[in-house]
Amino acid sequence: MRIRWGRAPWLLAACGVVLAGCASFDDRAAGQTFEPAPELSAPAGPQPQLPEIDGSSGSATPRPQASPTPIPPPQGCTDFDKAVVATCLDTVSAVAALPGTDSGPAALAAERTSGRVLQVASGGPATQLTKLDVNAAGDGGLTGLALSPTFGEDQLVFAYVTTATDNRVVRFTKGQQAKPILTGIPKGASGNRGALLTDGKGALLVATGDAGNPSAGADPNSLAGKVLRIDTAGNAAAGNPTPGSRVLATGVRSPGGLCKSADGSRVWVTDHGDTADLVYRVTAGASLVAPAWTWPDKPGLAGCADSGQSLMIGTSVAGNVQQVPITLDGSVGGQPKAIMDGKNGIGYGRYGGMDPVDTRYAFVGTVNKDGGNPVSSDDRVVLIQLQPPSGGGSGKD
Repeated sequence: MRIRWGRAPWLLAACGVVLAGCASFDDRAAGQTFEPAPELSAPAGPQPQLPEIDGSSGSATPRPQASPTPIPPPQGCTDFDKAVVATCLDTVSAVAALPGTDSGPAALAAERTSGRVLQVASGGPATQLTKLDVNAAGDGGLTGLALSPTFGEDQLVFAYVTTATDNRVVRFTKGQQAKPILTGIPKGASGNRGALLTDGKGALLVATGDAGNPSAGADPNSLAGKVLRIDTAGNAAAGNPTPGSRVLATGVRSPGGLCKSADGSRVWVTDHGDTADLVYRVTAGASLVAPAWTWPDKPGLAGCADSGQSLMIGTSVAGNVQQVPITLDGSVGGQPKAIMDGKNGIGYGRYGGMDPVDTRYAFVGTVNKDGGNPVSSDDRVVLIQLQPPSGGGSGKD
């Protein structure tokens, strides 16, 4: 049976890049047979034709625009902003960009409280991929999403969820029940949020909260308060600092997001401390005690994306994107700048999950229904520029 995710031809084309023969995956996709798909001549799938944002297209040269045309406010679930990919969702806690094709950018979007995972694309309706059983009490629920390191072959998606008894990582494909691969991550009244990221080396990174117990992050025998590195079966990945241990780094409290540079040389985790929000550069085997930057005003750091020049971090409380300059050696090179806050016409309210399409664009979800001021089309998935032009005008709260 050929796997078809909705009616999106771009996804089938992307899968055709790597599906050169017939194979079965007994453990990962039991009961399904993957039929041969035609190979593409290029070594990678075609790049997406990105919508115009702030007067520029996906090309390197912006289109001249004398004066931005005001964007009408949304009417119901209809949003007139071309950067908006999906509307009328619930709190979008995580997004995962799908392989690009010439049909346009697409992503998976996770709703924290409902447990739904939806496939969204420009110009088309959102379609439900699956619905996970979650407990959204406190800051828990469905909070992390990542594609398999070999997504083109196995079509697997990983999610970080809170259940009635624990926090865990599960994996699924369309039409199949989710399978837990890592269970027993402590659950508490708070500190249940988690984040996922593929590391570019075949492994999955998992940021776990401390379940309300600050000492858990330093406990080597606890899965709480850590950045873990696992394989797709949930075991410790090869090459970890301690062989046989899933722990990559310790000292996390309540993670908001994980992201990495395009070449994988830098990994970042955002976190919520007692007196400040923080972002750490993750180093294998290290204790996260020296943040790259801190925010005493606690804007609610959420998802992030590394463009190479800046680290972009959405905020779920302040309702802006923190643009953090990065130097050539990968350290923070100056005071972060708050952008996309609605003050200059660009802004979508409170931000949740973020995942880059490339070094120029990223998908971001909004979480305005979780304590914000939602408009009629909230919550939304939006395609943003990672290096937005100053003084531009795209998108309104």
